[in-house]
Amino acid sequence: MKIRKYDFLISLYICCIAIAELMGAKTVPLFSIGSLQLSGSVALLVVPLIFTINDVIVEVHGKERARSVVYSGLIVIAILMGMALLATWLPPSQRFAPEEAAYDTIFGKSARMSEASLAAFAIADMLDIWVFTKVREKLGRKALWLRNNASNFVAQLIDTVVFMVLAFYAFDKEFGANASFLIGLIIPYWLLKCSMSIIETPLVYAGVRWLRK
Repeated sequence: MKIRKYDFLISLYICCIAIAELMGAKTVPLFSIGSLQLSGSVALLVVPLIFTINDVIVEVHGKERARSVVYSGLIVIAILMGMALLATWLPPSQRFAPEEAAYDTIFGKSARMSEASLAAFAIADMLDIWVFTKVREKLGRKALWLRNNASNFVAQLIDTVVFMVLAFYAFDKEFGANASFLIGLIIPYWLLKCSMSIIETPLVYAGVRWLRK
């Protein structure tokens, strides 16, 4: 069995997107600062890897190839969003009827996650590629660690703010309650993604060497 490296990388990229879309609605408590409870989405486990793959592709194949991958990711998110809407709209069979409410709740949230992710993904991934390319134009091929982390920090801040506001703003609650909850999500989520970006820096070097061979 032979698997081409680039095919595997794109498959992993799409897998991470699917995981974030389908499972990202769940938030888990992280830690507290005074009365502020900090929480994070389970998508935190895979989102930094998406940006890492972006940077590897830009470094090896250039920004146009990376943009093509991002466009493909946007199409995947749109398909997931459309299927979630269609699946919850279709009437259930008699046998499945008892589970319909739970199914609609889960995939109804997935549809909103997809809409929020579509906007955040489109903005942040393109920004990641742009920042990475601009830093490389200034520094050349050296300091890959700086290009990787600078682009990730900026892009993931925008990604986090856009996604959290669109995905988790509760229209039945007051602005103050929403602001407190969203800040409790955005700050730790972004800081943790930045930390994971730093931790995953060796993966960027390894990925670039692996893909170039």
